[in-house]
Amino acid sequence: MFKNFKKSIAKVNNVNINYVIGGSGPPILLLQGYPQSHYIWHKIAPALAKKYTVVASDLRGYGDSGKPPTDDRWTSQYSRGYSSGY
Repeated sequence: MFKNFKKSIAKVNNVNINYVIGGSGPPILLLQGYPQSHYIWHKIAPALAKKYTVVASDLRGYGDSGKPPTDDRWTSQYSRGYSSGY
């Protein structure tokens, strides 16, 4: 699917973020929309990797990325989305 790409995980703020990286040249970061994963880029990423260093990641809570630890105060905000009702 991501031929010649390396799959890896980066720990960011105690959350594992899944990503693939491939190619060489100026960097391009590909991010998915809701509710997708990095897989959405599997057709275009190899073509971009001919001229660029391509990174396609799963946002936290999506695909193979982890989600941040929650407590009672933040669990509902993370699971239902942002709420400005403070």
